[in-house]
Amino acid sequence: MANQTEKSADWGGMKSLAIATGVGSATGHKNMLYLIRLRWIAVLGQITTIAVVALGLGLNLPMPQMLTVLACLIAFNIGSHLRWQENPIVTNSEMFLALLVDVATLTAQLHFSGGTTNPFAFLYLLQVILSAVLLDAWATWTIVVITSFCMGGLALFSKPLPELLDRQADFTHLYVVGMLICFLLIAGLLVILIKSITGNLRAGDARLASLRQRAAEEEHIVRMGLLASGAAHELGTPMATMSVLLGDWLRMKEFSGNPDLQEEIREMQTQLQRCKTIVTGILLSAGETRGEYSAKTTLRAFLNGLLEEWRGNRPVVAFEYDDERLEDIPVVFESALKQTIFNLLDNALEASPLWVRLDASVEDDMLKLAVSDRGPGFAPAMLAKFGKPYQSSKGRPGSGLGLFLVVNVARTLGGTVEARNLQQGALVELRLPLSAIALE
Repeated sequence: MANQTEKSADWGGMKSLAIATGVGSATGHKNMLYLIRLRWIAVLGQITTIAVVALGLGLNLPMPQMLTVLACLIAFNIGSHLRWQENPIVTNSEMFLALLVDVATLTAQLHFSGGTTNPFAFLYLLQVILSAVLLDAWATWTIVVITSFCMGGLALFSKPLPELLDRQADFTHLYVVGMLICFLLIAGLLVILIKSITGNLRAGDARLASLRQRAAEEEHIVRMGLLASGAAHELGTPMATMSVLLGDWLRMKEFSGNPDLQEEIREMQTQLQRCKTIVTGILLSAGETRGEYSAKTTLRAFLNGLLEEWRGNRPVVAFEYDDERLEDIPVVFESALKQTIFNLLDNALEASPLWVRLDASVEDDMLKLAVSDRGPGFAPAMLAKFGKPYQSSKGRPGSGLGLFLVVNVARTLGGTVEARNLQQGALVELRLPLSAIALE
């Protein structure tokens, strides 16, 4: 049991690492794609601004230098697009370097187009705000310091465009118009980007919360496995003793001549065997001995044998089974999956003692098992928390684990479990990929 605890602890650490890495990298990748789109907007804006200033206003700009900077920005963005299409993992340092490139190109363009007299110098604020949203604290403050030095350097070393110095009235008018355009541009981009980025962060937090919940549930299963193994060990001896005693009773003279007593003893043996099966099934469903009890068979033979055993041990009044769309392929089934299907059928039988139906089919390389009943159906609150532990309408302490185990066994095999209410009764659908059970 100590070894099992150590394994579960190691698994939990690996799971936590996978959760942190997977969700963080996915969020960072989406944010980097947003940044690449923003850079294309910046390229288009620079081309438009250069064309308007040079052709529309007739101002002389250092075109070779500005077009060289623009070409470098385009090349960098194409390279970024190709890189982040192939590599989905984005670190804080890589995002920081990408923003530094944007700051550098903005600084170069401002230097060649008037320095701080260019109203588009306020675009530095856009870089600072993006860094505050996308980067760690140290990287954000580094961007703040770098952009401050850039603004100071432009104020000291850059000169206004000569034509504007000679046309002071035009300079004031153009500066005000440019500042208004810059404000509208920054405001619009910030609304769009901040909404997208914060939505992305919220989605990442939701995925992280979901994975943490899943890890907690699977840890709960591990604890149940440990408890089940202890219970199986403790119950094994008394059940074996009872099995021997019942066998002896059948051979005793006092009982051999009484058919009624012999029938009752055989019924007790059947129920005792069922107790052993239930204990083993709980142990397997908890995932402790997964893979040790697999058997080669075919899909149709497995389900037929399973249903024959289930009907033989339950008080089933009316049971319907449809396997016309079932493809009979060689498969390997484990006892955990068998117990999972038993749990689905048992829940349906308890909700609807007079009628249960099972539809088995293969669709799109998926095995679909749909169990329906004519009971009262699921309450809305239970459907909202379907598959969570201790969600039950039976009102008994400790109940509500059957569907919890079903969901987790299915998830382990790469499948899903869904539930919905019908006009009369409910339907629970188990889907498993054939690749998880097919015999290759």
